Amino acid sequence: MTNLDELRDPVLLTRLSEQLRGMAVPPATLMEVCGTHTVAIARYGLRQALPEGVRLISGPGCPVCVTPQDQIDLFIALGGIGGVTLATFGDMVRVPGTDKSLEEARAEGVELLIVYSPMDALEAAARRPEEQVVFFGIGFETTAPAVALAILEAKRRGLGNFSVLCAHKLIPPAMMALLDSEVRVDGFICPGHVSVIIGSDAYQPVAERGKPCVVTGFEPADVLAAVRMLLLQVKDGRSEVELEYTRAVRPEGNPKAQALLRQVFRVSDARWRGLGTIPQSGYELAEEFQELDAEQRFGVEPPESREPAGCRCGDVLRGAIEPPECPLYGKSCTPRKPVGSCMVSSEGACQAHYRYRTREVER
Repeated sequence: MTNLDELRDPVLLTRLSEQLRGMAVPPATLMEVCGTHTVAIARYGLRQALPEGVRLISGPGCPVCVTPQDQIDLFIALGGIGGVTLATFGDMVRVPGTDKSLEEARAEGVELLIVYSPMDALEAAARRPEEQVVFFGIGFETTAPAVALAILEAKRRGLGNFSVLCAHKLIPPAMMALLDSEVRVDGFICPGHVSVIIGSDAYQPVAERGKPCVVTGFEPADVLAAVRMLLLQVKDGRSEVELEYTRAVRPEGNPKAQALLRQVFRVSDARWRGLGTIPQSGYELAEEFQELDAEQRFGVEPPESREPAGCRCGDVLRGAIEPPECPLYGKSCTPRKPVGSCMVSSEGACQAHYRYRTREVER
């Protein structure tokens, strides 16, 4: 599908929904690993179009949500150093750390900038040569190239007061880790934005483990088409990588962006909320750029981290439970006063389920 008007056509959506509901398929659990897909599924009530016995569950597709507690605590601790200004995306501000959130730290005097891109943080460093500006590098392969460009530019301009706390995560290794977990997944709706960078071929190892994959876009028709493609694979006993999102994604991805990532970062083990440490699932700065690594520059030891009592965000991120199964959901944890990251982020499964709960259908 390539035409956006067509993708939003009610006649098309009705036809796709009817086709799905009429499919005779074995029971299956499909997982999306993209926060934008999570929101679209909840917002448009797409679970209502599923055949009997088919479930959609959310995985670790929200970059804010998967950032582990200790990295949030470390970032907040960096703000406690005199002369340090923190810079981050808005979604991170209200995520609770062990003792406080960035929002609460700012109220206590920590200098905090809300930026739209890492280049905004870079320019802040250029305007404030007397201060150290630390950018929180979170996100998947989608946001990492922009951070890489900022790092290259900082080095080119000799900005010795700019650094990055690198917490980037890689999606395919997380998908592989899920296959070894207790959670049953029969197929994956693969992320669209990430796949623009890494390409659909990046999911071949997942398919080779017997799990169908479909890369799709974010319109309701995209998601419904992807579900249908996955269910046909399940029904036929196939396990392939299929590309629905042809208007934006190529099998090989974006070679220039990939080269940029290889230049600035090296792949490393990474900690994920809910999934623990996954080998070769994150980025750290390459040797040439180590002086821009905030963790090494400041050597701060944060206090011992702990998860919020009773919060089951980690289980939600693994797809082990649905958001309402968390004992805090909708009670002490709401978007207005969140306890866990999955309720804070606009792409979190808990917030999406809470905001659009009247459109959700329990199956």
